[in-house]
Amino acid sequence: MNFENRLIPGLFIKRYKRFFVDVKINNKIIAAHCPNTGSMYGLLKKGNKVWISKSDNPNRKLKYTLEIIEDNYSKVGVNTHSTNKIVLHALQNNLIDELNDIVDIKPEAKFGLNTRFDFLITNKRYKAFIEVKNVTLSRKKFIAEFPDAVTTRGLKHINELLKATKKNYEIFILYLIQREDCKSFSVAKDIDPNYAIALKKAVKNKLKILCYDCKFSSKGIKLNNKIKLKL
Repeated sequence: MNFENRLIPGLFIKRYKRFFVDVKINNKIIAAHCPNTGSMYGLLKKGNKVWISKSDNPNRKLKYTLEIIEDNYSKVGVNTHSTNKIVLHALQNNLIDELNDIVDIKPEAKFGLNTRFDFLITNKRYKAFIEVKNVTLSRKKFIAEFPDAVTTRGLKHINELLKATKKNYEIFILYLIQREDCKSFSVAKDIDPNYAIALKKAVKNKLKILCYDCKFSSKGIKLNNKIKLKL
């Protein structure tokens, strides 16, 4: 996933009204869009280095978007709109070991009346729904965690994926860790115990979990290494 324009470095000042952040650039405070509705636990420290993008769209109210925050000298991708773009690039280029020989990829695939999964893929052996979760939380060194707040939406996706198995779909959750500093992934059961319980049960009922981290460059963000899962 390549950035449309070169990112602009700055310093984080504050987040407010959920979708706004103030960023200091060259002694000037500018307001930027925050494309992450999560808590971003542990990342919103005044003075943290950040990188923002500038839109070429003249109709946008906020020209700038928060893309990356630095946490303990490691870059963290916080733009959730980038998550599926990173995974789509990985699917198209066979970067995910567990998902290969793909002949068709459908983003935002509808299931039932009120559910859409991030991807429906088809290969020579099966059809599979993939739900992608963006991971930014790391409270212990080298360990990534999800979720960073109670997630009723995430719980719903687990239950809907299990319904899909009854219609002969393979089911996956891919935890995309938009960090470079983690060696394993775990569920934050103290933050959302119901999600942790549901996920553990789902794994016993055909749900497959994939965990990958990301590689950052000046041009963009790319899916990188498989990360060890610790449930």
